[in-house]
Amino acid sequence: MTEQLESVDVVDDSQERSPSNATNLAAGVILVVVGILLLVGRIFGISLGRFLWPFYIIVPGVLLFVFALTARDSGEGLAIAGSIVSMVGLVLLYQNTTDHWQSWAYAWALVAPTSIGLGQMVYGSLKGREHVVKSGLGLTRVGGIIFVVAAVFFELVIGISGFGYIGWPVLLIGAGVLLLLRNLLSGRSQE
Repeated sequence: MTEQLESVDVVDDSQERSPSNATNLAAGVILVVVGILLLVGRIFGISLGRFLWPFYIIVPGVLLFVFALTARDSGEGLAIAGSIVSMVGLVLLYQNTTDHWQSWAYAWALVAPTSIGLGQMVYGSLKGREHVVKSGLGLTRVGGIIFVVAAVFFELVIGISGFGYIGWPVLLIGAGVLLLLRNLLSGRSQE
């Protein structure tokens, strides 16, 4: 009887350690990858600091998300926080790499609500919570639509990045065609 109780304690103890093992594994992989990048940069004389600083934001966000998967009560909230921080880092990585800082005019939609929805979808899928996945899917859709509409408006209509002002000519042509059609159709109805 005593042996059975001891074996149960061992099983329970190993189950409690497994979530921290996942966190340690993720942290270890991230440290190794960053270390390899820094070593390669040092050997070949490449200044990686310009490109690596967004990882100071991405890595804590990913670690927070991984920690959320191991948390018992506050997991969904931590997953949302981790996905927001990670998305901010990814947007900064894109902008830093491309020097396209003007995209903040619409990239905020990727941070909220899109990243919140993505965090909920991943967390809900891994934890088997279908209602969380559905909520996340809705937020991701809304954020994606806001991002695309705002990107089209700011890039094509206003031209904040200097890609050209093709939006205004297209809008003027469209408005002109509508007025012409309206004039033609109203002239026929009077006859």
